[in-house]
Amino acid sequence: MGASRYGIPLEVTREILRATSMASLPRAPEIIEGILDMRGTTVPVLDIRSRFRLVPKPLHPSDQFVIALAGQRTVALRVDQVAGIESVEAEDIEDAKAVVPRAEYVAGVARLSSGLVLLHDLGTFLSEAEAEQFDAAVTDDPA
Repeated sequence: MGASRYGIPLEVTREILRATSMASLPRAPEIIEGILDMRGTTVPVLDIRSRFRLVPKPLHPSDQFVIALAGQRTVALRVDQVAGIESVEAEDIEDAKAVVPRAEYVAGVARLSSGLVLLHDLGTFLSEAEAEQFDAAVTDDPA
């Protein structure tokens, strides 16, 4: 996603997959880019570019899906690439509101030797209304 670097806690990360095509889901909220079938479970692909008001980018063969937990829901995040896994000490993470006021969906900012990394708060990524709209779209319930 450009020169910006983002991270999520390892404890909510389930797996990383090469991005493949995803099915569209009519009537899904705007944050839902599409859906995947993960071993019999319908997993929403969250459009993080849209959430952060970044320029849209078509799916590319080099993209990856990060499968993670957003609260109790399994979600996929389409990313340009996974740069790696880094251990970050608590004292190297600043509260996002102290660094970037009004930083919705960001829990903190990690200061690494290679630069800053914005840490996503996946628990807030999908609002309750968006989750309900997604569930209705999946079950084809005209909500």
